[in-house]
Amino acid sequence: MFNDTYPDELPHALQHMLERDQADGPATLPRRSFLKILGVGGLALGAFPHLALAQQDSGVAAGPLKPNEQPSAFVQIAPNGEVTVTINRLEFGQGVQTGLPMILAEELDADWSLVRSRNGTSDIAYQDPLYGMHLTGGSNSIKNSYTQYRELGARARAMLLAAAAARWNLDVASLSTHAGMVLGPADRKASYGELAEAAMALPVPEKITLKDPKNFRIIGHATTRIDAKAKSSGQQNFGIDVRLPGQLTAVVARPPVFGARLSSVDDSAARAVKGVKAVLRVPLDGGAEGVAVVADGYWQAKQGRDALKLQWDTSTVEKVDSEKQLADYRELAGHPGPRHFEADMAPLATAPHQLEAEFVFPYLAHAPMEPLNCTVQLSEGRAELWVGTQLPGTDSVAAARVLNLKPEQVQINVQTAGGGFGRRGVATSDFVVLACEVAKAARTAGLNVPVRTLWSREDDIKGGYYRPMHLHRARIGFDDSGKVLAWDHVLVGQSIITGTMFGGRVKNGIDPTATEGMRDPYPLPMRLTVHHPKLNVPVLWWRSVGSTHTAFVMETLIDEIARTTKQDPVAYRMKLFADQSPRHRAALQLAVDKSQYGKRELPAGRAWGVAVHESFSSVVAYVVEASVQNGRPVLHHVTAGVHCNLAVNPRSVEAQVQGAALMGLSMCLPGGAITLKEGVVQQSNFADFSVPRITDMPEFAIHIVPSAEPPTGMGEPGLPPLAPAFANAIASLTGKPVRQLPFKLV
Repeated sequence: MFNDTYPDELPHALQHMLERDQADGPATLPRRSFLKILGVGGLALGAFPHLALAQQDSGVAAGPLKPNEQPSAFVQIAPNGEVTVTINRLEFGQGVQTGLPMILAEELDADWSLVRSRNGTSDIAYQDPLYGMHLTGGSNSIKNSYTQYRELGARARAMLLAAAAARWNLDVASLSTHAGMVLGPADRKASYGELAEAAMALPVPEKITLKDPKNFRIIGHATTRIDAKAKSSGQQNFGIDVRLPGQLTAVVARPPVFGARLSSVDDSAARAVKGVKAVLRVPLDGGAEGVAVVADGYWQAKQGRDALKLQWDTSTVEKVDSEKQLADYRELAGHPGPRHFEADMAPLATAPHQLEAEFVFPYLAHAPMEPLNCTVQLSEGRAELWVGTQLPGTDSVAAARVLNLKPEQVQINVQTAGGGFGRRGVATSDFVVLACEVAKAARTAGLNVPVRTLWSREDDIKGGYYRPMHLHRARIGFDDSGKVLAWDHVLVGQSIITGTMFGGRVKNGIDPTATEGMRDPYPLPMRLTVHHPKLNVPVLWWRSVGSTHTAFVMETLIDEIARTTKQDPVAYRMKLFADQSPRHRAALQLAVDKSQYGKRELPAGRAWGVAVHESFSSVVAYVVEASVQNGRPVLHHVTAGVHCNLAVNPRSVEAQVQGAALMGLSMCLPGGAITLKEGVVQQSNFADFSVPRITDMPEFAIHIVPSAEPPTGMGEPGLPPLAPAFANAIASLTGKPVRQLPFKLV
């Protein structure tokens, strides 16, 4: 974890990313810095020696070159016309490997059939243009890089036009482009591949004109993902698939309780396993210790780990127990604490209707299909890493510290990842640091080869960094019309960002990631008290962060007020929105209209459920059909109304909503919880930390509100409203509100 001991090692943007105003403009990059970016085949517009010369002689005012002014770092055009777009984000299922190239290709006026994509690195060029750090998270990829990639494409197009104008001795204004070709008078035409080398020698233009959205021919059209064929045919390579000459694989034995250390190690049997090359004692996250077994492959390493005889000292670490933890949270909820919202609670005593509710949300594991992994190759004065990470810049700093290198001596090659949901974006860089510790110890032991540190499914689920457990308690007073007179609310749960590089966002002792989604968009007189106990369980954001629990609380309580006052839940929400929440209204109305809510008779035993929530600047509304069969809740159909402004790729929006909703469903069904007993995580694999199966998958119908406004995020917003919509349908059937996840109906 970053601390005050190494303040100068962190880039300024990492220290102050979330404290500075976005109005300061995008992060900038020295003009020559991006010349270091490695090209892979073909020709890069404006790159390498020609670019250096062009920029020296261009006459452009001295000073830093903004990332959106550097087409060379992001686009390559090969002689055959293929356009390769580098993405400045981690692709781990959200579709940026297609969405970002679509944006650039639109302004470049490329032939989409010739567009390819590749992953970026930890180079400064690939920082988020608004936050000034390498970041894939917060559903910000398309949102923050939309203008950046449009301008990159427009600048590259301008350079190609200038090259054609010079070749034909024509005024550039007489030329146009279409689908990878520059067109001129008298049927003149030249492909981008023909012009790329000449365009290299030209300066990057400062001023460009972007297309009118009404002229888009790529953006806004449902587009098959670039990686669809590779992924559907098993040919896609992920971080786990990295293979380097001489590479070895390591697995690590971890303590049963977080933070525990070794008291004795008997590794004689492990060393005797065929293929085992070394058994190494290594430091772990949170002050713990572990034992790494390095071998020819995963199976040999695992067999060696299984043969270890280890004794652990757990006497000095807290042993969290879920039952006691819940009792402690309940006790803490009765104490005064910091306030996030303040309002007069006097009307509670005389309100015609009073509602009291307690909600319990467990720890949740991220459990991506591809377990954590990182491959490290060490050489004299340099390290190279291959890893699917959401924070490559942060990880390069952490790796440098472990390896006694400078951050610029560490190269991180971002690999496509098989899911992550937040687990690959850790402020402590825990799994990257571990891989570096293992590689360093292996090198000390004489193994001068690349080492891939690989987590098993059990390691992943038992290995910490969970969505925190939360307790909510509400006391609400309202009148016969459903007008809320006072809402007294208490939230208890661990802080995710306290003590991390994002800790500057904590104000008055309150972590805003825990409270996001509370109250808004409803104009309610709420008093919100927040407690952040500290426990020996590592916690982290989980897809949609605080909205995973706040949306459930808000949307089920709003429904309960509507039922109590005998109002239709849709009409009641629309009344609360009034004219203040047009995007919520539009999303909900679209879902209602498309589902035929209230107009279509449901099969016997089914009920409607409704919820709407905004997260990461996008609004998703669900109208669902659900039933209870043999005591088990069943979700049959989901209709979504989505307001994400301009949908760059509607097909990706649909996929993200489906995936997020399914992950939201995982919070509802039996087995979807992480629990601890005497400090030990009780779940270890999908047999006891269950995820929805194909038989649980409902039918989906997803509809997008038309808009030409700049896009907002869609990686996470589909998750929060699913569970409350489902719960509201169940409450309508049973007459009992659902106040616990996973659902507990008896």
